[in-house]
This record gives sequence, structure tokens and C-alpha cells, in this order.
Amino acid sequence: MSSYTFAPATREQARARIALEGPEGSGKTYTAMVLATVLGAGARFAVIDTERGSASKYARGKSGTGFDFDVAPLHSFDPRELPKVLASAAQAGYPVVVVDSLSHFWMGKGGMLELVDAVGKRQGSGGGFGGWKEARPWERDMIDALLAFPGHVIVTMRTKTEWLIDDSGPKKKITKVGTKAEQREGIGYEFDIIGDLDQENTLVISKSRCPALQGQVINRPGPDVAVSILEWLNDGDAAPDLKDLVEQATALTTFVEARALRDDVERRGLLGGAHMHPATGQPTTLGAYILERGHQLRAAEAQQPAAAAPVEDRPAQAPAAAEEPSAAAEEPPTASPAERGGQPSGPRPATAPQMRKMGALFRELKLTDRAEALEYTAGVIGRQVASRNELTREEAGRLIDHMEKSAASESASV
Repeated sequence: MSSYTFAPATREQARARIALEGPEGSGKTYTAMVLATVLGAGARFAVIDTERGSASKYARGKSGTGFDFDVAPLHSFDPRELPKVLASAAQAGYPVVVVDSLSHFWMGKGGMLELVDAVGKRQGSGGGFGGWKEARPWERDMIDALLAFPGHVIVTMRTKTEWLIDDSGPKKKITKVGTKAEQREGIGYEFDIIGDLDQENTLVISKSRCPALQGQVINRPGPDVAVSILEWLNDGDAAPDLKDLVEQATALTTFVEARALRDDVERRGLLGGAHMHPATGQPTTLGAYILERGHQLRAAEAQQPAAAAPVEDRPAQAPAAAEEPSAAAEEPPTASPAERGGQPSGPRPATAPQMRKMGALFRELKLTDRAEALEYTAGVIGRQVASRNELTREEAGRLIDHMEKSAASESASV
């Protein structure tokens, strides 16, 4: 029987997660830049531009009007690319990143819809379920990277356009309005604040965790909106951000510390935080980096007993005694490093129940091709394996958790 411990909830300082929705011409990009300027305290912010360079038209000109920002233009919108761009933005230390627009990663060139179709055709299923099964985790990783960015995040999303005709007055009035955002169902749950903009640049707050903005209707939103958001975000205790946690992972000295840090990062929802690997300079995630450090420390600790006493200084032992099992080997296989007095005995292989569970989930996800299943496994655990028998108990647990979430997501989308 599982037992859970409850503790008093505490409020921590956070970063803004804002989505602005609207049809073309509603002022999404401009409003995003107004908010980004205040949220970033006037510092240069980053814009990931998917709109063929349109964001640069808002850069500060010779007249002195405009905004101060750096831009990264994208022309293909594979969801696996956005975490890499966010890792570069995190490395550069931008206080705010604007994604203009996130819709392209759904319906643009190389976006989710095209990706699902391509994967489905490759698998011979013509798109549909087979494509979603493989592509959905990539989209989830993209959202995780957005939510874990160590600064404020503002995304814009296009909405499908409808024309409303009002002929109740002496003159017929035609108005363009946005309806549903061009993104997957449920994307709004990921953001703290969602604002809908119309053709008159009126902002209607349709969702807000910031009490000061709940239900607000704001004509031509200005800096005061961002000020209200900042007051709400800063009302809490200081909390470590992604950069702090990467530094903590780099400074780890024991495997037990690595496991504790991973648990804390998971609790904060930052395992998917994209950053540049301190050693290789390549994009990675915070969860993958902590796992790598844990493997390094566990391997180093496993070699410590042999290095502590040179062979010539050890007391002679009878052959029979040398072959007796050690105390560590006699421990129950479920004993944790902490239960063994902080002395890990090296990676433990996946258990038989874990192997059966993985087999069932692979069948449920229709990953019956061995090469495809191993490729999927490597993508989740961060290393190549020749078979599932090479998985550690921890890796098997992560793989099972990932597959269960994928299976649940697919069931909900069918």
C-alpha cells in the first residue's frame, strides 16, 4: 500500500507563461513586445520569429521608436527544434523569450500535422494513430522546454477567422473575429494567462491565475498589464531557476545527491528544461543532464573501495572466504543507496515485472518492430542500448512512465 506525505504549500516566485490569441491584424506581436519590455525590465529580449521576418518590423528604428530585441528567424517548424532554440536563449541569458507564433509548430511547414502525416506514411499507416504515437512525445518535450525556460515566456497563437455581419443598424457592419486557436486541444492549460485580441486591439483575459487580471477587458493593452503580472509573480519566496539547477547538477559529489536533486527538479516540473550542456555545448535537458551526472557519480563511487586499499596492503584471505557473497550482495534487491548507508552498489538491472510491463506497453503503442522500439527507448533514456535487458531499474521506470503517459494521451485523442 502506498503512503503519501502532505506538507504545507508555499508560494514561490515564478516566471510568466502568457499566450496571446487572435486573428491577423489584432496586434498579437506588438502586444507581446510591450509586455516583454516591462517583464524584462527594459533589457533586450529574444524573439523566435516564424512569421517570415515580420517581428523585425517592430525593432527600434532611427526615429527612436520601437523595441530592443534579438531575433532568431525559423523557416521549418519541427517541434524537436524549438527546445534547441530555447536552450540557446537560456545560454544567452535573455530575461524574456517571445515565440511568434507557436501556431506554426502545429500547422506550419514541418510542424506537428505534417510530421504526424509523414511518420504515419513511413510506418505504412497513412498517418493517423501510428503517426501520433511517435510524434506526440516530441510535442510534449517542446511544451516542457517552454514551461521550464528560465525567463518569462510569451507565445502568440493564430486563431481561425470568421466574419460577423451586423445589419441591425442603418449601415451594415462586417467584423473579423477569431474563434479557435490553431493549436492542439488543451494547449491553454499550460499557460498562466491567456488573452484574446480582436481587430480593435481589445484584450479579453479568458484565463488568468493572476487575480488582478481575471475577467479584464482592456482596450489597447499597455505596460500596466505587465506591471500587474510582475507584482503577482514576485509575491513569493525566491526559487532556483534553470541556470541555478544546472550549476547544482554540475557541483554534485554523490549519487544520493543526484537522486535527491532529480526528485526536486521533477517536483518543480523542470525536467524538460532545455539548456546547453556545460561540457559539450550541445542542447540537452535538465533531466538528462542530472541523469548523466548520476551515472558518472555512481560509477566513480563503485570504484572507490578498490582504490582505497592497494592489493599488497590487504590481508590474505583463504580462497573459500574470497568467494563468499558480500553483505551488499545479500541485501534485498529493492534496497536503495540511502538504505545501504549511502553506499550505492552500482546500477541495478530492470526487474522482471518491469520487463513484462515494458513489453505490454510496446504492444499497446504498436512498437512491435525491434529497431523502432530500441530507437524509441534511446530517445527516452538518453543512450543507445542493444536490448531492453541492458536497462537499469531507474531507466526502465522512466521508460514505463513515458510510455504510460503516451498511451494515456493517445487514448484521449482517439
